[in-house]
Amino acid sequence: MKEKELKRLTNLKANEEKLYESKKVKFICGIDEAGRGPLAGPVVVGTVIMPRDSMIEGVNDSKKISESKREMLYEKITSEAISYSVGIIDHKVIDNINILNATKLAVTTALKELAVKPDVILVDALTGIDTLGIPYISEIKGDSKEYSISCASIIAKVTRDRIMREWDEVYPVYGFAKHKGYGTAFHIQAIKENGLCQIHRRSFIKDDWIPKDK
Repeated sequence: MKEKELKRLTNLKANEEKLYESKKVKFICGIDEAGRGPLAGPVVVGTVIMPRDSMIEGVNDSKKISESKREMLYEKITSEAISYSVGIIDHKVIDNINILNATKLAVTTALKELAVKPDVILVDALTGIDTLGIPYISEIKGDSKEYSISCASIIAKVTRDRIMREWDEVYPVYGFAKHKGYGTAFHIQAIKENGLCQIHRRSFIKDDWIPKDK
């Protein structure tokens, strides 16, 4: 590993190292979500507990990494993780309880699936979440500041992208494999021409996008 990358990762892990050095923390869980903004598909939360000495080259905020590199990092992260899980909340629940509450529900759902109980949670921006009694630290832009949150962001993003590629095979006209459900000009035009499909979030769709005969 090059010195520059080693320094970047060391800085990314600095706050976590302080938690470990407190001698009260053995397992740190990073949490992040993918899919709060799209017009279609689920919101996905990733949770992960990485070994203290983990130092995977290239780990960063998933939005700063190419799709192919995210896939590669996903395999490394999940193979090295002490424990990881995902929480997936679909479009129907999002429409019923809103995207913020759906994201919070995905956090709790994912935490229940962890095989190891963490001592503390680091989460990107969310507050007011049910972490099953586990203390948590919320940090704005945490996915670019904390190693464990960066790892969780990659798990969440890759998991959701794979789901959207599968839906693309069912509804190819919308281009889900390309934009993953986000409101691109192509996606909005596809809605205007074809109406909504099974996985669209109706609460996210403007009325004038839906053709009168659909």
